[in-house]
Amino acid sequence: MRIMRPAILNFGIVVLTFAVTAAVYDRLPLLVPTHWNIDGNIDGRIAKPWGPFVLPLTMAVLFAVLAVLPRISPRNYDMTPFSRTYGVIQFAILFYLFFVNALVLAAGLGWPVSVNRLMPIGLGGLFAFLGNFMGKVTPNFFVGIRTPWTLADPEVWLRTHRFAGWLMMLTGLAVAIAGPLGVGMRWLLGAILLSAIVPAIYSYFIYRRLEGRNPRA
Repeated sequence: MRIMRPAILNFGIVVLTFAVTAAVYDRLPLLVPTHWNIDGNIDGRIAKPWGPFVLPLTMAVLFAVLAVLPRISPRNYDMTPFSRTYGVIQFAILFYLFFVNALVLAAGLGWPVSVNRLMPIGLGGLFAFLGNFMGKVTPNFFVGIRTPWTLADPEVWLRTHRFAGWLMMLTGLAVAIAGPLGVGMRWLLGAILLSAIVPAIYSYFIYRRLEGRNPRA
């Protein structure tokens, strides 16, 4: 199957995350920071042995779920046409979680980690990277802008994802740059949320426009 090579690469990033975590395990405190609030302050810790492995285990479960999705996709929404792109999308998400896990470990080791300035770099980079591939995603139930209008019309799907791709890239780059400059996480998360909502609304208007050109008999 064509997704085999990306699957091996994605499995590798999961294994690497476990390996890095295990390598520093003995140097981590009994209570490992696992959550930060919107202001960048630690507000959640989990004790060993589970604390250091929360994200690696999450990645392992996510890897398994993402591997199963193409196999349970309905016949008319086969994910095979964009299997290579799907593999790249999986890797991008897993690599982002690897980055987050690195921040968690660094904070646990006592390093001065400014989450509010570093997290936007990873999050913005992920968003911009994914935006670059939105136009290659074909209609399916699991990946992309899945509204009633995009799923009803392949042309609406294509136009919506091309638009969403550009919007995601611009928003992601803006977030990656603005975060280290001290722009608050509330504004950055708001921008990302907005860039996810706008394409969904856009799909409705594109559908109505195309429907007007091709009225039903």
